[in-house]
Amino acid sequence: MLRIDALVVATCDGSDDSPTAALDLRERASVGIEGDRIVYLGPTENAPVADEVREVGCVLPGFVDPHTHLVFGGSRVDEFRRRMGGEDYRTLAKEGGGIASTVRATRASSDDTLFELARARLSALSGFGVTAVEIKSGYGLDVETELRLLRVARRLGTLGLARVTTSFLGAHALPPGEADRGRYVREVIEAQLPRVVAEGLADTVDVYCDEGAFSLEETRAILSAAKAAGLATRAHIGQFADLGGAELLAELGARSGDHLEQVDDAGLAAMAKAGVVGVFLPGAWRTLRQTPPEADRFRGAGVAMAIGTDLNPGTSPTANLPLMAALAVRDAGFTIEEAILGITRVAAQAAGFTEKESASGRLRVGGPADLCGFEISDPAALGYAFGDLRASLAMMAGSFATVASIPRLW
Repeated sequence: MLRIDALVVATCDGSDDSPTAALDLRERASVGIEGDRIVYLGPTENAPVADEVREVGCVLPGFVDPHTHLVFGGSRVDEFRRRMGGEDYRTLAKEGGGIASTVRATRASSDDTLFELARARLSALSGFGVTAVEIKSGYGLDVETELRLLRVARRLGTLGLARVTTSFLGAHALPPGEADRGRYVREVIEAQLPRVVAEGLADTVDVYCDEGAFSLEETRAILSAAKAAGLATRAHIGQFADLGGAELLAELGARSGDHLEQVDDAGLAAMAKAGVVGVFLPGAWRTLRQTPPEADRFRGAGVAMAIGTDLNPGTSPTANLPLMAALAVRDAGFTIEEAILGITRVAAQAAGFTEKESASGRLRVGGPADLCGFEISDPAALGYAFGDLRASLAMMAGSFATVASIPRLW
């Protein structure tokens, strides 16, 4: 048996009465692990004898990143320079920048190059305590490149760094040079999606439903086809304009709606009733200098709130999920407890990591040994620290993904 002794353990498996109760904080507690399962979770003084004992300040469930665009080629540093100089994101996109520029770079990259770049990004996520991650395609925008990206994403799941779930995002944007919207939507539904399904490359289908992206009816057609094919659904909605995406996701029983800056109260009510998780993406709103969505509106409506990195080359080039949680507290008004749940228990719901054998985002006896450790004495430091916290350990299915010597900061 391996035993991890901690000053405090946050199981994130408490009651739903309040975020504080849900965190289920236990002082001077231990986690006992055999194989890939947790076999003990309780006071250190009563913990069983173990073959190996490790000590850490705070143990939490391995973090879950419910929204990443991890597989891509190229960089958009020059575009970032222009945006920071005041140029509008959508204007740059119309000039061939934005997603289209990454599509060109990605198509020109070999599978091995894409894999090595993505592996480095996944390793960086692991270093911040992430042990489960959702990975989207969306930088191919043609049949063969979309398949290539999803194959790379599936391969990343074999590395032992993190559990991986994949989303097909062929409807991320119109491909470079494509002027016929209807033709491309038909390609996504009739050519791309069937190949993705036939190869078993995706768990979920995503669509960017927004002003300048895909319309509500285009989104409905794509997600309805996905649902008919047996895949789960989600969408980017309300980042720039509210097209009614929240209501559509509620109607389809989607896993999540992501971005959400412009979603109205009716949309929030629909999401809450249908159990659609709202995924907040601080990196994007910070980069685009947008007013963030207000957590109290979602809280008041009863919408579960998760937080993702939105790791992508254009608007959120970061693997620092704890920093995103800290920004959600500062910018959007999350409580610290909500932020921790937003990168564990609620994020697992948004990403689809809820099956019994791979249920992530909470610690419980009999559950998977997916956990992370930080050299802090109070989990609140995850919302307090501003980008300084790296995991001292990360474990997925009972195996260490990242082990480092980190000084105790708080």
